[in-house]
Amino acid sequence: MDSNSSMGRALGVLTTLADLTRVAPHRATVAQVAAMLERDRSQVSRTLKFLTEEGAVTRLEDRSYQLGWRGYATAQELTDRRLQTDGLTLLEELAERTREACFIGVLSGDSTVTIVEALPTAARMIGSWLGRPYPAFCSDAGQGVLWDATDDEIAAVLAATEFRAAGPNAAASLEEFLARLTAARERGYSIVDEEAEPGLYSVGAPVYDFRGEVVAAVQIVGTREQLRPKTAELGAAARDCALTLSTILAAPAH
Repeated sequence: MDSNSSMGRALGVLTTLADLTRVAPHRATVAQVAAMLERDRSQVSRTLKFLTEEGAVTRLEDRSYQLGWRGYATAQELTDRRLQTDGLTLLEELAERTREACFIGVLSGDSTVTIVEALPTAARMIGSWLGRPYPAFCSDAGQGVLWDATDDEIAAVLAATEFRAAGPNAAASLEEFLARLTAARERGYSIVDEEAEPGLYSVGAPVYDFRGEVVAAVQIVGTREQLRPKTAELGAAARDCALTLSTILAAPAH
């Protein structure tokens, strides 16, 4: 998107306002938005006025601003678009560098769904994982997408889950899943070893959006025999890719 277009400027202001208002007091001034964007204050003020009239931004009595519901929807739409476009670019680079299949998954109910995939040139994988749901408790992306959730939030997500999977090493209970997630957090990346399917192995890491919330996970997936000896190397690669994508999602649309 052209950053000099009206839409580009508006999205830049929206994502910047979202970033500035993530923490208390959850409001920001024209000056703060302009400073972060490195733009003229009067130009930002005009854009905020337009966004207020459109219902995307709310102007408070002290003349500060916060996102309205429409603003959150627009910023979320931009995040989803960046996950697909910038995510694919980064995954393709990751796949060629590691020579392994790479994916981005998101949470959907108590399952995860692949939304982006990239395969190395020499890959022989048959079919596609795009749109295929897997139970979150045993999927490659499950630990990543629930990375920052509390135990109570995870329990709510998995409340209707039957802890049964084709993989021989799948967690048999909520408590076992939580223990594995705790270990993953301490390690810095997740390891899913024959949980969804026999012989399937993966490492993954969480992706954060402009609000600082986890919205997806990057995974590197392959056979246990091939990936397990390279666990630390691939885990670091997945974590670095997820961090780069998180930085992109947090960046204003200049």
